[in-house]
Amino acid sequence: MIARALVANLARAVTADPAVSELLAVALLADGHVLIEGLPGVGKTTLARALAHSLDCRMARIQCSPDLMPSDIVGVNVYNPRSGTFSFRPGPVFANVVLVDEINRASPKAQAGLLECMQERRVTVDGASHELAAPFIVLATQNPLEFEGTYPLPEAQIDRFMVRITLGYPEPLAEAEMLATHLLSDPAEELTAVAGAPALCAAQAAARALHCTPALHAYVVALLTRTRADPRVSLGASPRAGLMLLRAAKARALLHGRDHALPDDVQALAEPVLAHRLVLAPQAPHTAAAEVVADAVASTPAR
Repeated sequence: MIARALVANLARAVTADPAVSELLAVALLADGHVLIEGLPGVGKTTLARALAHSLDCRMARIQCSPDLMPSDIVGVNVYNPRSGTFSFRPGPVFANVVLVDEINRASPKAQAGLLECMQERRVTVDGASHELAAPFIVLATQNPLEFEGTYPLPEAQIDRFMVRITLGYPEPLAEAEMLATHLLSDPAEELTAVAGAPALCAAQAAARALHCTPALHAYVVALLTRTRADPRVSLGASPRAGLMLLRAAKARALLHGRDHALPDDVQALAEPVLAHRLVLAPQAPHTAAAEVVADAVASTPAR
C-alpha cells in the first residue's frame, strides 16, 4: 500500500507526531494541497522534501520573496527573434510536487499566480491554457507567528488547501535522537521512492471510488452548517470545504484498509480540513478555530 509505505518513509526523515505523516499521506491520496505551519526550525521544509523524495516524481521548489512575480511561478512566453514567434517557457509549477517555501513572504500578486494552478490544475498565459502534470500537489510552508515582511494569505487562497498541518517541537527524547541522526547526514536526501506517478494516480483513483452513504453526506453538511451558524464565526466552512472533507475521509478509509468511509473518518479530519478556513468574529478574540470545529463535531450527531 503506497500510503503506508509513505508514512513509514516520512517517519525516517522527520521527527514528528505519526499523525502528521498520516495526515500528509491522506492529503496526497485525496489529491489535495497542504499548508504546513510551524515555528522556524521545526522541520516544515524537511517534511515537504521528504515527501518529494518518497515519490519518483518531478519536484520543484519556489522560494518566496517580496519581489517574486507570477511569471516566476507559472512561466512566461519568450520571443524568438530568429523565427519571430513566441514560445512558452514553463515555470516551476509544472512539476508533480511543488514546494512553495514561506508562501506568506510572496506578494499578493505572486500568491494569486497559484490560484488557478491549485484549483484548475492548469495555467493561463496570454490567453493560452497549459495543463499541469498529474499527479500535482502543492506543499506550502509558513511561520504563522512572523508578520514582518509577510503578506497573510487571503481566504480564497487558504480555502484551496485541503489540510493544514501544524508542526510543534518534538518530545525531548525524540529530539535528542534527531540530533544524533541529522548530524551525520540528511535523512530526507537518503529516502528511497516508494511509488511513481502512475501508481500514485491509481491510488488516488481508488480513493475517489470509495463508497460514501447519503447519510455521511448529510453529516458533513450538518457540520458545515454548524460552523456557519456559530456566533463566534464570521465566515464558516464553504461547500468546497465539504467536498475536501469527504475526499479526505475516503482517503483515510483507504489508508486504514476499508472500502467505505465512516463518520469516524470525518471526525478525525474535521479540524485539519476545516479550522484554517474559518474566519472568527471580532467579538470572539480569545476563541480558536479548532475549538469551534471541536464544538461542531461534539454537538452534531453522526449519521
